[in-house]
Amino acid sequence: MKYRSRESAGDQWLLNNSRTISFVEKGERLITWRPYCVKEKMELFQNLVTWSPSCVREKMEFFKHLVTWSPSCVREKMEFFKHLGEGAKLWGGRFSKGTDPLLEKLNASIGYDKRLCLEDVQGSQAYAAALESVGLLTKNEQTSINNGLNKIKEEWHKNIFNIEPSDEDIHTANERRLKELIGETASKLHTGRSRNDQVTTDMRLWLRARLENLNSLIHKFVQILVERAERELLILMPGFTHMQRAQPVRWSHWLLSHAWNFKIDSDRLLQIYHRVNTMPLGSGALAGNPFPIDRSRLAGDLGFSSVSHNSMQAVGDRDFIAEFLFWASLCAVHLSRLSEDLILFSTQEFGFVSLSDSYSTGSSLMPQKRNPDSLELIRGRAGRIYGHSVGFMMVLKGLPSTYNKDLQEDKEAMFDVYDSLESILKVATGVFQTLTINENKCRAALSSDMLATDVAYYLVRKGVGFRDAHSLAGKVVALAEQLRVSLSELALEQLKSISEKFTEDVSKVWDYESSVEQYQTTGGTSRASVLKQVSQLVQWLHTKTL
Repeated sequence: MKYRSRESAGDQWLLNNSRTISFVEKGERLITWRPYCVKEKMELFQNLVTWSPSCVREKMEFFKHLVTWSPSCVREKMEFFKHLGEGAKLWGGRFSKGTDPLLEKLNASIGYDKRLCLEDVQGSQAYAAALESVGLLTKNEQTSINNGLNKIKEEWHKNIFNIEPSDEDIHTANERRLKELIGETASKLHTGRSRNDQVTTDMRLWLRARLENLNSLIHKFVQILVERAERELLILMPGFTHMQRAQPVRWSHWLLSHAWNFKIDSDRLLQIYHRVNTMPLGSGALAGNPFPIDRSRLAGDLGFSSVSHNSMQAVGDRDFIAEFLFWASLCAVHLSRLSEDLILFSTQEFGFVSLSDSYSTGSSLMPQKRNPDSLELIRGRAGRIYGHSVGFMMVLKGLPSTYNKDLQEDKEAMFDVYDSLESILKVATGVFQTLTINENKCRAALSSDMLATDVAYYLVRKGVGFRDAHSLAGKVVALAEQLRVSLSELALEQLKSISEKFTEDVSKVWDYESSVEQYQTTGGTSRASVLKQVSQLVQWLHTKTL
């Protein structure tokens, strides 16, 4: 029982401390175990988090013979352990003790930055070519590195890349695997390169491709809005300000009001894209690259349109992330406001639109419920996106220049915001592809009090100044409210009691179609103006942007 107790304690001790203790301390602990205990715990050593698989395999013989050693023999072999541990890390050469487990967990980013796996390979292959061009790699070495990286890329594509607990980040993981595949030649790849310029290059490559996708999704969404606007041109509905019915407008005009927001979002995205498309690789940790690599050629190989001009600025720059987060927040706000309109329009109180079953849900208690959860989720996700934007700005505000580990917060924000925006753009597109507009409900919601402004315009056309006309129209509204009738039910004599400018032709004011058709100027809700907007947006949709 005494030995079993020690065995259990030793097992628990290794499990609790495998990330933190030095290998020397592990060895010292081992000598207190009985031989059979060491044999039974061999599998435990295969999973030590600070060793790569190849390292474990190479050292297994040591442990197999360990059980035959006396404690003094083990102590004599302690130098073996000193060659392990923190030295396995990319930065571990000057460290002799292990990292605290809490810091190890906080510091590791492989759980999320593995999404940069292919971009990391792409950047490394281009950088290997740059090193070869200045004689820092032989052609055979470059070929070996390139082939190894292709193998790594294939493993990521097939989802068979084995992430080891010792892989601190995607750069560490890929370099570790490359060394397993091709040996010591892999250690030459990082010549002149720092993870500081490597990670921001990877992020720019990743984000550049995703901006192209988001722009494509916006175009598709705008196309759906434009197609509906052209198809449903004749439907009239109330326009609202302050959530109060204001003036008659075309349903198409409402659709296009949102389409223009997303067109402008796309324009902003193009501006961000050009700033993202600047290459920082070759900046090193902060002082630059000491070898004569051709950065312009390297940028061309990676598809960048320009190179950064200052290495200190380049490694610490996350403006492109902040810009993306703000841009995404604004785009999400536009989706949220659009969703809010539709949520209201889909209520029984409005009844203007009906959502497809595909984009609605029910209640677990109330069988009659048909909830617009798709739109509510869009509205909610907009808040999450905006939170990332504000949060990351707070990360940046107090940083000294160049690279600081605080910047590790950039990736989760970037990934989550992209995922969120991509998903709600797709859902919004589906909502509008399947949405049913209830024309009769829209028209029934129109009322003659919404034509009060038209009464003022009528008087202006009779020569009355607008301020006076506005005052007189207000008196017309007050009279109708006093008599509890609609504006259109007021008799001519009653109108004349307010102004002698009213004549028989005032009856034309009460026509909703005539009301919307008076707005003929660019941007108005008349048929011609709406069709002009449709034409402009169709032309824009056919213009190649990225």
